[in-house]
Amino acid sequence: MAARLLWSLAFVFAAVAPLFMSGYHLYQFAQVLIYAIALLGLNLLTGFNGQLSLGHGAFFALGGYGAAILIVKLGLPYWAAIPIAGAACFVAGFLFGFPALHFGGLYLALATFALAVATPQMLAYKRLDFLTGGSQGVQVPKPGPLFGLPMTVDQSVFWLCLAVAVVLFVIAGNLIRGRVGRAIVAIRDHPIAAESMGVDAALYKTVCFGISALYAGIAGGLDAVAVGFVSPESFGLALSLAFLVGIVIGGLASIPGVLFGAVFIEFVPNWADQLTVYFGENAKALPGAVYGLMMIAMMAVAPMGIAGLLRSLARARVFRKLERWSGARLLAAPPRLNED
Repeated sequence: MAARLLWSLAFVFAAVAPLFMSGYHLYQFAQVLIYAIALLGLNLLTGFNGQLSLGHGAFFALGGYGAAILIVKLGLPYWAAIPIAGAACFVAGFLFGFPALHFGGLYLALATFALAVATPQMLAYKRLDFLTGGSQGVQVPKPGPLFGLPMTVDQSVFWLCLAVAVVLFVIAGNLIRGRVGRAIVAIRDHPIAAESMGVDAALYKTVCFGISALYAGIAGGLDAVAVGFVSPESFGLALSLAFLVGIVIGGLASIPGVLFGAVFIEFVPNWADQLTVYFGENAKALPGAVYGLMMIAMMAVAPMGIAGLLRSLARARVFRKLERWSGARLLAAPPRLNED
């Protein structure tokens, strides 16, 4: 009940905050929502199902380019182009999931790594210039005001991202709490036992890969609309690695944790880049070093991610309240056996 109340308050705050924010900050928080959607898809695959992917930037790129081509080349409205691009990513992820069944662990990671490396090169292929624009990319027009209401472009983009994020988070939460969620977690933890209980591991793995790619594709479509431009350089390997960093920092197998991970990958690199303003051009390598040290520090402080850290703190607080109420030492270390 308390969690639902907190989520409701967070949603109300997010819906009202654009009325008081500048356009730049609205763009930043729209990017947080976009990254959170992509991280949610990756967390369904890696955190809940145990399939390690280093190539989700490729599905993000496919969704972004798919939406851009549908909007610019075919004249579709953005509210139709983004779901279609997401559906195309679902098909691509589902098909990629079949050969992925023969891989596991590091081999699957290397296969998806190759996908992330190859995608920007394919998008820049000259024979596809008529669709992708080659290395020049594609300009995407910004959406107009939602429902004709008086609002700025930045406000309409943010509220669009917020509405899509809420819907996808609710769907993911219901999915994880239902039969499908129990099946994919069982495959991650006890694959042999899950198959002996009648769970079709191959089907659930491929479907999970498709759903994860769908989330990444929708996020890519929203990113194309928010930025107003797509190019091969925007979807390099660093993006896929940033997604992996986001789910680890936020917390594996945690739906709320992806929000913390999205905030981290959106704001921390920007804050690190600001160091060049204070230390001059001689400190070009300093932002990367600070970013790496912050990741190490986060892993040392919160090895289970920020969501895991918050759960631990809340659990400890509850136990301390029970200790005061019952007089028992619930958090005390277990007594050592007397070796004498």
